[in-house]
Amino acid sequence: MHRTLRWSALLLLAACKPAQQVQQTPPPPVVRPAWVDSRPVTGNYYVGIGIASKSRPDFQEAAKQNALNDLASEISVTVEGNSLLYTLDARGSFTDSYTSTVRTRTSQQIEGFELVDSWDSGSELWTYYRLSKVEHARLQDERKRAAIAQATDLHARSRTALGTGDLPGAFDLELRALLALRDHWGEADRVDIDGRSVVLANELYAGLQQLTAGLTLTSLPERCVLEPANGYRRELLLRARHGAAGTARDMAQVPLTASYPGTAGKVGMAKRTDTDGLARVNVEGVSLEAAAPELLVRLDLEALMGGVGDAATARALTAGLSVPELHVPIDLRLPRVLLKADERAYGNPLSQAGLAVALREELARRGFRFTDREAESDLVVRLAADTREGGATSGFHTAFLDLTLTCTDRRTGELVHQTGRQGVKGVQLAYDKAALEAYKKGAQDLRKDLVPALIAAIL
Repeated sequence: MHRTLRWSALLLLAACKPAQQVQQTPPPPVVRPAWVDSRPVTGNYYVGIGIASKSRPDFQEAAKQNALNDLASEISVTVEGNSLLYTLDARGSFTDSYTSTVRTRTSQQIEGFELVDSWDSGSELWTYYRLSKVEHARLQDERKRAAIAQATDLHARSRTALGTGDLPGAFDLELRALLALRDHWGEADRVDIDGRSVVLANELYAGLQQLTAGLTLTSLPERCVLEPANGYRRELLLRARHGAAGTARDMAQVPLTASYPGTAGKVGMAKRTDTDGLARVNVEGVSLEAAAPELLVRLDLEALMGGVGDAATARALTAGLSVPELHVPIDLRLPRVLLKADERAYGNPLSQAGLAVALREELARRGFRFTDREAESDLVVRLAADTREGGATSGFHTAFLDLTLTCTDRRTGELVHQTGRQGVKGVQLAYDKAALEAYKKGAQDLRKDLVPALIAAIL
């Protein structure tokens, strides 16, 4: 019994003793590699550091690509004083966009790089890549030799194509030759062509310029005459030739654009020359509002480029090329018109100016000529108008105007156009004044609707 009490007392004392604190071991400090805090500097390597958040599923690949992009930014783009790039940059900020493009291509095509180290911060992955400058220079020389060989071959094939009359094929080959060298436009690499030592990229660009500048466009006939004899419709024969006078030859499948002012706006069309270097264009419905109408024919440079791979670079490259144009004057020889008018009010001849004056003014304003001799006329326009009483109410009298407008070809007697209005209303305090009011409204309809419809039918 005493022993039990003694053990109980000891346990009670132990329970009352203050508890000792548990000692915890602190985590080791995070050790950041030196290359994370300070970018490595070395004369023998290009260095690239990439970072990617581990929250994205492709963080490993992203960190690698970011490092390669960073590495590529260290590789300088050469721009020599007599290079093509130096010449092109005289017309704008071509170098900046070119440099950006080359660096993007470099990061995509870079070879021989190696992973030096990587570090996981817990939330980010850091990667450190490097590329031997000697190895990079060796690979660049290999690529340049291959590009020069390809470009030289394409240039020779371009000249052969031009000799056969294939301008689109020649242009495509010359453009592809230039694009094959696009990573080296800033360098003045010389090659021998026909016994001449030339800067290859400059020679290719000069060849591209000559392909467009040497194209001559002509039209048969030289002026587009639209007149009653041809129904105001004319077919023109366009011809595309390349080369100097005496040695020029016809070019097949040359893409052209043609446009002229039409009654409903600009009329545009796309054409290609046939095997004889010819293309046919129809001109009709020419606007009378144009001060000096003409058919504008241009080489379609966009179509000539076709489906070249690097379209954006190709457009920037060809922006300074000379694009040949042909301006063909359009002579609108409007018909001589004999106007016969019979205007009445309630069956009696109209004593004041009616619709005939408005009709003559509108046609004359657009260039139509008038004659009093039927034998000299091309068209006979007949205007017939009369009013009828519509009743009177509260002292107001109503008149209704009925009119017809007919146009015939004097030589053939064929009906060209016929139109009219029925029941044009005029209200006044007397029937004679109501008739004049109806004629006034009829003249408005004539100017706004009837004359434009008549002209459209004639032309």
